[in-house]
Amino acid sequence: MQPTRPRLTPSIADIRRAVRAALTVPERSSPVPEPVEGLVLVALSGGPDSLALAAATAFEAPRAGLRAGAVIVDHGLQEGSADVAATAARHATALGLDPVLVRRATVGTAGGPEAAARTARYGALAAAAAETGASTVLLGHTLDDQAETVLLGLARGSGATSLQGMAARTGLYSRPLLGIRRSQTEQFCADSELDAWTDPQNSDEAYSRVRVRTSVLPMLERELGPGIAEALVRTADQLREDSDALDHFAEEIAEELADIAEAGISLPVRALEANPPALRQRLIRLAVESEFHVSLSRTHTLEVARLVTDWHGQAALDLPGVRVERRDGLLIFSAARA
Repeated sequence: MQPTRPRLTPSIADIRRAVRAALTVPERSSPVPEPVEGLVLVALSGGPDSLALAAATAFEAPRAGLRAGAVIVDHGLQEGSADVAATAARHATALGLDPVLVRRATVGTAGGPEAAARTARYGALAAAAAETGASTVLLGHTLDDQAETVLLGLARGSGATSLQGMAARTGLYSRPLLGIRRSQTEQFCADSELDAWTDPQNSDEAYSRVRVRTSVLPMLERELGPGIAEALVRTADQLREDSDALDHFAEEIAEELADIAEAGISLPVRALEANPPALRQRLIRLAVESEFHVSLSRTHTLEVARLVTDWHGQAALDLPGVRVERRDGLLIFSAARA
């Protein structure tokens, strides 16, 4: 007996449409757009967001000429996590996804529990994609997740990079549901009679993201009016567009200005000084990252920029992974001394 197909409700239609767009249209903001092809994997936790994504992908992928599978990562951090992973795998198989992989991740301690779990999860997802030859891993982040990410970035004061939130497409990973509310994924599962798992950590206020979700955003909605989450996401989209443009300009300028120096790279001070701060600081970070594979913090970037804008004979700067000095009208970047 064939399973009954769920009726096409607004939530099912919206999420299928979002997945269809992600599977058939290359991400325009990507410098080198590449179409999705071959096998795609859904990162499935069993919660409503990823389960709705899995069901919509199972429906849409064959219509786009693609195979669709699932990968379930068991972090082993909660009692019964293996059972949760096994249930998610059964859901994936029932939806027709193939292959269905369950991977146990080893979670370290670096950066705190949330960051460590995220690092382990992405490592397991990348390994599964390499093993199966998948071109894309679909992640179930929603508009609500994006709003929370932007608000957390704002609270940390970590600049435009954090305020951009998550990109719809980043290398191997695609996030089709960034325009979909969490309530829609929950309704999708209800309409499709899918029994989604409720992660107890999503209500544990020991986590800052949970406090943002359960307290901060609802308070802002009450005090400032509805639409706060959507406004945060619009802000992220606009910042990403602006930042992509500035990065593009910085790369073009760097090709003209950068020159080989003693054991490193140099940039002319006069040209750096002529550029506005946003471009000047990008040029500095780009030079260091491209030559030494080091990401400068904003504090260190501003220290380097003062060699351009506030020069009074300072000594060389010894920063993590790189040494910077001003000499003969040049900023010279070289490897850090032992």
